[in-house]
Amino acid sequence: MHLTTSPRRRRALLRRLAQAELSYAEVGASRGKLPAGYRHVTRDALVGRGEDAFARVSQGLLSWEMHRRAGLTVDASTPHVTPDATVLLTVGVTGRGLTVPCRVVDVTDEPRRRGFAYGTLPGHVETGEECFEVRHDVDGDVRFRVTAFSRPAGAAMRIVGPLGELALDRMLDRYVWACERLALGVVEPRRG
Repeated sequence: MHLTTSPRRRRALLRRLAQAELSYAEVGASRGKLPAGYRHVTRDALVGRGEDAFARVSQGLLSWEMHRRAGLTVDASTPHVTPDATVLLTVGVTGRGLTVPCRVVDVTDEPRRRGFAYGTLPGHVETGEECFEVRHDVDGDVRFRVTAFSRPAGAAMRIVGPLGELALDRMLDRYVWACERLALGVVEPRRG
């Protein structure tokens, strides 16, 4: 677990983790059959309609904007999601708080489906993977889906148990909310 207090410290942490190994073995499993021994979570929501909404949500998802709008401070090795990009997501006030590191393990860029998956790095409070995907269905619906598998990374998180699950569920709600706002074209002040 990383507690960060400044942008400078987050940038230093980002550099240190650039070559770190993922903290789990089942890389890519969030795109298929989820592995045993983890908590499995899937959230699928209608977030908008039409080509413009799909384009806005796709852009927001692949530029880390969805995470920012969900209330996270984002420090990433690349301004847009790319394979092997490292990202630090900080929960807290003005970028000070609990920082969790991840690495992008897969990117999808198809005409009617876009998204990515990232996996946990050492120092994350959990081990596992999370996949974010936006689809433009043939009926015009724009759907956002999160699929994840995770388990606590250490004894402290195992003790917290249900509180950690509640926090994850709340974060999923915020991701859906952020995608709904993106689909509508709501302009919001830029966060970290």
